[in-house]
Amino acid sequence: MPHVAVPPERLARWVANFGERHGGATLTVEDGALRGVAGDGSTFRARAPFEASYAGGPEVGAFVDALGPPDAWGVLLVRKGGFAIARLAGASIADSKVGQRHVQGRTKAGGQSQQRFARRRDNQARQAYEAAAEHAARILAGLAGPLVTGGDRPAVEEVLADPRLRRLAVVGPWLAVPDPRRGVLEQAVQDACAVQVEVHNA
Repeated sequence: MPHVAVPPERLARWVANFGERHGGATLTVEDGALRGVAGDGSTFRARAPFEASYAGGPEVGAFVDALGPPDAWGVLLVRKGGFAIARLAGASIADSKVGQRHVQGRTKAGGQSQQRFARRRDNQARQAYEAAAEHAARILAGLAGPLVTGGDRPAVEEVLADPRLRRLAVVGPWLAVPDPRRGVLEQAVQDACAVQVEVHNA
């Protein structure tokens, strides 16, 4: 089933285009999401970001008006090549840290040299995760709102295993990102605020 992320300010246009393509659309609210059923049988389900449940009327405007980001929330992106962490107040980044770590790529060498290389690579990755956890513990300390994560799942799990981070409330969507840089983090913040739309074409 196709899945698209739509910025809130573009949702009205997206719904209008859906109706034009599929013979009109009737909107309802179902299971905390805005649902559209088109004349040709195609459907979509738009879910609010941060796994929030919507309980308002079946109008796009009312749905969008209810989509503001939380007062306090965070983003944690981790891959072997680096990390990016942000604490946000609404739509504004209040504190952040982006860091790169050198983790060697794979080698084609065999035998003992390959084993030494693998151990060195694992040590470098562990040091990178420890650095990410240290900055996350500082930036996200006391965060009561949701945390959106992305990057490499095992890497994120390794960082969140730090006792100081275990109480954070992780929510979807999962963000598939390249090695975190400042631009990647800024885009991730926008993606975290997007409406998650599932589409079923008849």
